Amino acid sequence: MTLYTGPVFDMAREQFHTVADYLDIPKGERDRLLYPKRAVAVSVPVHMDNGHETVFQGYRVQHHLTLGPTKGGTRYSPKLDVGEVAALAVWMSWKCALCGLPYGGAKGGVACDPYKLSRRELEAVSRRYMQEMIPFVGPRTDVMAPDMGTNEQVMAWFMDTYSMYQGKTVTEIVTGKPVSAGGTEGRREATGRGVAHLVGRAMERLQMHPAGATAIVQGFGNVGSVSAMALTERGVRILGVSDHTACYYDAKGLDLPALQRHVAAHGVLAGWSSEAACDPATLLTLPCDVLVPAAVEQVITGANAGKLQCRILAEGANGPTTPEADRVLAGRRGDVFVIPDILCNAGGVVVSYFEWVQDLQQFFWDEAEVLSRLNRVLDRAFNRVMARVEQDHVAHRDAATSIGVQKVRDAKKMRGLFP
Repeated sequence: MTLYTGPVFDMAREQFHTVADYLDIPKGERDRLLYPKRAVAVSVPVHMDNGHETVFQGYRVQHHLTLGPTKGGTRYSPKLDVGEVAALAVWMSWKCALCGLPYGGAKGGVACDPYKLSRRELEAVSRRYMQEMIPFVGPRTDVMAPDMGTNEQVMAWFMDTYSMYQGKTVTEIVTGKPVSAGGTEGRREATGRGVAHLVGRAMERLQMHPAGATAIVQGFGNVGSVSAMALTERGVRILGVSDHTACYYDAKGLDLPALQRHVAAHGVLAGWSSEAACDPATLLTLPCDVLVPAAVEQVITGANAGKLQCRILAEGANGPTTPEADRVLAGRRGDVFVIPDILCNAGGVVVSYFEWVQDLQQFFWDEAEVLSRLNRVLDRAFNRVMARVEQDHVAHRDAATSIGVQKVRDAKKMRGLFP
């Protein structure tokens, strides 16, 4: 299986085998559960504004279709590779199964830097990528969504491109669209609001009070900024934030509305303040009640896990904590309450599911109903994880992953192997 290589996929594979050992899954069954059903690599040629042609690499990995169509985001990142995409698809499978969604996991993207593309170039990349994907995706096959580097506008371009080839409007081909183009109320904020809701559930178990609690948020994109806002609404004080351009910390608390206005105007945190500037590597280890890594993979490692000073680690990003870091945290006798990524950031895919359902039936809900339904799904998944932790005395990540893996395994057993 040499196609799926790299540190991110190695991490997903190690997590899976840890859980497979816990579940006593025979060696002979594991490859079918772990390795993706399909991986597609395409060239994405684009006319650039300077008159030259540039060919970008695009990928889509579909992990399994046992429970229904695959579902997953589309990432634009200059360092994207098929191993990273495959790992994200695997994690999405366990996430959907944990939350009871009728999906397998998928992930895709284009190896490009969206911040260096003009709007016309970004649209050209998006439309050509979707055009190349048309033979492999569909509302009952694989449903795309936004991820790092993409947004509502990119999803609208995807939907329009697919619809032009079908000769009719097919809103259900993607989720995360603008509400005006068949999207759902509450989708953009869903992941961040889900993070805050689950932090609240963790606080209840730990008998902590949100009012007066403190938080640090690494990554101030869609997930991180909404998480910070939603935590603030609960009374939590935000001490530190960062993105790829700047990092700020103030023990008295940051002016979150001012930060949000700055990002809305400039797109990044850089330039907001010189007095509150902080070292990004240090930010993760500063004292706080809640630490939200909401940026990229593998930021909490064996080297810094022992230095964390948070009580709750709420994983807004996919794969922020390495297996080495998990072992360090396990040795700290439970002083850090981990909300694992496949639970913590599941709000996005849950509301994506709601959007898909609404598009299929052409009947839409208001935001209050969407958020109410989201909280019920997250509460059910959280309770399942906590019950498994208490029953088998396993780490939170192993409990969450094992529930997802077991559901997919049971479904594959019942369906059998064709032919």
